[in-house]
Amino acid sequence: MTNTQLPARTGTGGAPTPLPRTGGAAPLPLPARAVDDLVSAALAEDAPWGDLTSHALIPENAIATAFLTAREEGIFCGEQVLEAAFRLAGTGTAVIQLVRDGERFDAGAILAEITGPARTVLTAERVALNLAQRLSGIATLTARFVAETEGTRARIADTRKTTPGLRALERYALRCGGGFNHRYSLSDAVMAKDNHLAVLAAAGLDLAAALREARDKLSHTVHFEVEVDSLDQIEPVLAGGADTVLLDNFSVEDLRRGVEAVNGRALTEASGNVRLDTVAAIAATGVDIISAGALTHSVRALDLGLDIRASLAAQQEYRE
Repeated sequence: MTNTQLPARTGTGGAPTPLPRTGGAAPLPLPARAVDDLVSAALAEDAPWGDLTSHALIPENAIATAFLTAREEGIFCGEQVLEAAFRLAGTGTAVIQLVRDGERFDAGAILAEITGPARTVLTAERVALNLAQRLSGIATLTARFVAETEGTRARIADTRKTTPGLRALERYALRCGGGFNHRYSLSDAVMAKDNHLAVLAAAGLDLAAALREARDKLSHTVHFEVEVDSLDQIEPVLAGGADTVLLDNFSVEDLRRGVEAVNGRALTEASGNVRLDTVAAIAATGVDIISAGALTHSVRALDLGLDIRASLAAQQEYRE
């Protein structure tokens, strides 16, 4: 189910963008408490006073078996949210995961089997689907970007352009697709962007000197990244002690020149105009990192379905 060759997809530029034969290796799982908090909030939003329809129509002792089914190929992400959604919606539900986080699947594949009280299954269905579809969409798109950069040194990374409240889940999904995470928040790394530099320029401060002064205030463990939008900013930024130079919205030719100018004195990152049909050319310039906000802020949810197939036999087996 996860090892057959898939046909090539066609990206926006007409180039084939097949999924890799496998997805990214599943990263360390997220803290259970963090997942529970997010899923609990989603369940409370969807059924603040309970599931009126299920309580009105479905017998209290009814048992349902449902199958999470793929309606298109992709990379799966969502084990923890599926388990949490059905567990937190009520007692007595069992989730059997048939495709694991980071694994590739074909259209028609059964990804998970859920058995339990029918009211609970129906109440958790939409929250479980919404999250699994979005996370699998991120993992799948990331895997396509990674496939386009195969053979280069470039890593595909996310940005802080995540859905408010879902950052931990979305960044985990990106790792399932073979990508890497950028800084998690404003608190864990220095990243001086164009607006920061504009304030320094307006104050008449020398760029290199201002960066060095900032660097001197930081712990030795803090990563220091500076964004540039022109080639002539690279030398002052390097003189200021940048660990990474972010080349923002550069043409492919200027990216190549920028990498040559940095010449290994810092990591190089490309951002801006990063799409599935441009990422291969960007990677070929020799940059170390390619960050793309589109991986999280405008990704399409993968088409998954949750179909209930209840039977007396299944109900009897469950009760026993």
